[in-house]
Amino acid sequence: MHPSLLSIQDFTYALPESRIAAFPLSDRDASKLLVYQRGSITEDSFRHLPDRLPANCRLLLNNTRVLEARLLFQKPSGGVIEIFCLEPAGDVSNLASAINAHHSAHWKCLIGGASKWKKGMVLEKQIHDSSSEYILRAAISERAADYFVIAFEWTSTEKSFAEVLHDAGAIPLPPYIKRATEPSDRERYQTVYAHFEGSVAAPTAGLHFTPAVFAALEKKNIPVDFLTLHVGAGTFKPVKSSTMAGHDMHTEFIEADVALLESMVAGTPNIYCVGTTSMRSVESLYWMGVKLIANPNLPASQLPISQWEVYDENIPKQVSLRDAFNALIEWMKKKEMKRLISRTAILIAPGYQPRVARGLITNFHQPQSTLLLLVAACIGDDWKKVYEFALAHDFRFLSYGDACLLNFGDGY
Repeated sequence: MHPSLLSIQDFTYALPESRIAAFPLSDRDASKLLVYQRGSITEDSFRHLPDRLPANCRLLLNNTRVLEARLLFQKPSGGVIEIFCLEPAGDVSNLASAINAHHSAHWKCLIGGASKWKKGMVLEKQIHDSSSEYILRAAISERAADYFVIAFEWTSTEKSFAEVLHDAGAIPLPPYIKRATEPSDRERYQTVYAHFEGSVAAPTAGLHFTPAVFAALEKKNIPVDFLTLHVGAGTFKPVKSSTMAGHDMHTEFIEADVALLESMVAGTPNIYCVGTTSMRSVESLYWMGVKLIANPNLPASQLPISQWEVYDENIPKQVSLRDAFNALIEWMKKKEMKRLISRTAILIAPGYQPRVARGLITNFHQPQSTLLLLVAACIGDDWKKVYEFALAHDFRFLSYGDACLLNFGDGY
């Protein structure tokens, strides 16, 4: 069956609100770890993850950093308008340059209280940091069906937009965490290895990792690699259509160094992805390589992966990991690129055969979500057994919840 014909109703389960973790545990690696291996399910602690991994694997993690993308403005009348920055507006090929813009920026945003924001009204926010004061202004530039384009201007000549958000914004917790953001979320809703700013949601499987876990991985000679997928708010977008054909998958920025691709070609192919974002990233890189094998002169504008193209009957299905990555490496070197910046909207759902990932470390996801579809693509109908076990054994769910390790075979 083509994944577009899947009914989202087949991927639901009863999730009591009491099982949604509102806060993280005091120790990151104290989370529970569900271990799935070819139909068998056991329970462990995340601290023991290195002991539960195959000796010949390598981990792939997403080192994106969450922006303080939630801004609150108070109108002169006293009402509050919330602006949630999603991504830069316009044709942006490099997210880093947009985040580091000075003086002004245009961003696609969601607006809380939009009906109270009258046409032509410019909102202002006085910002105080440790050494200066400046003003941030916001005006509606465009109204689209799913978002607003907001024109930001700020009076500080030294501040980048990322620094403005850091000074004035708050970490945007997921909508299912029904509490106000606390100061501790600035640290705990980031992985300890977060580096490149650009996400509006954390790659939550990575929240469990600590220096002690990394030290244990090193002791076991398990390599750790990093790439970047900047997680968009679309990761929480509910599937409202009866079949997946009616759902538009969100597009996200993806970045990877040529050195990473070379290391994966030269090293073990037994790659375990930390989080759905890492898996979507590396699988997308594979398909970019496949496209380049078919057309080595493909322009960068045609490299991004769309929602359904990997299911096309005409696309080669038996290309090896090494051949695909070597094609991408060669293309990057011809263009003298050390770091690839592209986009992906890949939808991984039942019917998809993982080409790169052999295992997945992830949290427990919402019912009827594209993230749950990805899990089902990896382990089939056993996703139901995994979630039934987790519910029966008091696992904590969603972003601040517990983790699972899914082993799903050799792939290609």
